[in-house]
Amino acid sequence: MIDFRYHLVSIVAIFLALAVGIVMGTTLLQDPAVQSAKEVAAAVTKSNDELRAEIDTLRGREAGNDTLIASSTADLVAGDLTGQQVLLIETPGSSSTVREATQLVLEQAGAEIPGRITLTEKFFDPKGKGVLDGLVNQLKPANMVFPATATSWDRAAALLAATFVTTDQAQVGTPNPETADVISTFEAGGLLSVEGEPAKRATLAVMFAPEKAYEGENAETQAGALVSVADGIDVGGKGTVLAGLAAPTVLPGDAIAAVRDESEVSKRVSTVDTADMPAGRVAIVYSLREQLSGRAGQYGMGKGATAAIPTETSATPSPTTESGS
Repeated sequence: MIDFRYHLVSIVAIFLALAVGIVMGTTLLQDPAVQSAKEVAAAVTKSNDELRAEIDTLRGREAGNDTLIASSTADLVAGDLTGQQVLLIETPGSSSTVREATQLVLEQAGAEIPGRITLTEKFFDPKGKGVLDGLVNQLKPANMVFPATATSWDRAAALLAATFVTTDQAQVGTPNPETADVISTFEAGGLLSVEGEPAKRATLAVMFAPEKAYEGENAETQAGALVSVADGIDVGGKGTVLAGLAAPTVLPGDAIAAVRDESEVSKRVSTVDTADMPAGRVAIVYSLREQLSGRAGQYGMGKGATAAIPTETSATPSPTTESGS
């Protein structure tokens, strides 16, 4: 019969053997394993340090470029928009800081800003299309006819264009008597608000895209609604630029990408996705001049941009230019 002492000795022997095995195993593997880990860690640290240095260099160069452009902006845009009135249009989620900086550059270019309108989330809410349609049908001039394929926002954009912009220089700075109730009714309905006197019709418009792409199941619809407004205002005036920030990745609800993806709209509406940078604000001015010449372009650094900035052009319309750009 095996006594307790035998069991105890056996158990101790087993654990001792395990301990010896562990010690021998770690001792044999310690040097190459630790050395390999050290080499990997050193390589990762070196790579990170190099990337940080590269980022710091790029940031420094960007800051230098921004400083140079900012100090030269007044000279770069001087007189480019003299005699033009520019309507500013804010959308839900757009940056007021970007809008204020852009307005300053537009004024440096000689443009007059009669006022601005701010479209609300309710305006772009797909659930409110019935209300929007009802107001448009109630307020539109008798001679305003919509295509059978027009969406709710296409029709609303046409009405807003008749209210806020014109291609007729003789009408610039004067309200449209046929759309006199549009602003007050849309304001009462919570669809927009105004600052200044935007009813004194402008020739051009800058529309500011949301800083972040629309999200959720209605993202594409809302981005499409914003495209409709930009396009409608462009057709009703002498040109529109949709300005904002380039998205890190293109999402279905990104308004600037939506314009660039619409081949027909992108032939009329210009986009600038660097509106938060001094160079981008110069690009907005140059884009408006390009619009006056009957052309459009997609500018910035994001997907779909064809150049960082347009070539400065004469504002004389081409012979083939029709109403709108």
